[in-house]
Amino acid sequence: MAKIFYTGDWAVLMGPQFASSPFNYEFKGIDIFNYGEWLVRALESNGRHQVRSVPTWDFYKMGPGEYEKILDEYDLFIFSDIEAKNFQLAPGFFNREKMGKEVLTFPDRTRLTVEAVHNGKSAMFLGGWVSFSGEIGKGGWGRTRLKEVLPVNCIQGDDLVESTEGFFPEANPGQEGWIEGLDMKSFPPLLGYNQVIPKENCEIVLNIKETGDPLLATGEFGKGRTLAFMSDAAPHWGCNFVYWKHYNDFWLKCVDKLLYNI
Repeated sequence: MAKIFYTGDWAVLMGPQFASSPFNYEFKGIDIFNYGEWLVRALESNGRHQVRSVPTWDFYKMGPGEYEKILDEYDLFIFSDIEAKNFQLAPGFFNREKMGKEVLTFPDRTRLTVEAVHNGKSAMFLGGWVSFSGEIGKGGWGRTRLKEVLPVNCIQGDDLVESTEGFFPEANPGQEGWIEGLDMKSFPPLLGYNQVIPKENCEIVLNIKETGDPLLATGEFGKGRTLAFMSDAAPHWGCNFVYWKHYNDFWLKCVDKLLYNI
């Protein structure tokens, strides 16, 4: 059974917030949402995959050695709506008790991820407001070594392309085998995506019909493979997509390509 480690697509709702006086502001309730639940169910639907879904803040708080153990234990890694800062920074940098008393450095999770792919692991990079370059460049993937294993090139600055009318995919010529068995005419509108640039020696599988921008791309790096899907596998851009009748089959095909090259 393949083991999949999925980071991102969780959110915390704090509120509503009430102001009863200039000195008294109160939050009434906290809710935690796992918007990755649809993708988890899809990947586990055939009984061949075991998925561990973690919030971005748990990834960020991993101590030295924890991420290395996960990279060794799991076969496929999914990163969705997770800024590059979560790879590059560690809470331990801000430990005031240790500042000035010892040199503070921590394992570079960007380097560890890149090396894991080159050594045979697989990774999926999924779109969102803080994926790829993201909103006003907040994603920052292209400014890190992650760009070495992305099957697309990030643009500089804000890469969000959004429309309330939505966008639709179409297969790149020669890539129709990827969507064999899927009724693509029934594919629901995606409400946005991250604009990227094709990368040399990587395959663009799906494009955005209205603009020609890449939607799904794959590539091989060393002994490993990666996939980039430039829209959401979860709400909000994917609020229609997660209810598509072929949603499970779509993602199972992606995993088959990465892990088994079929």
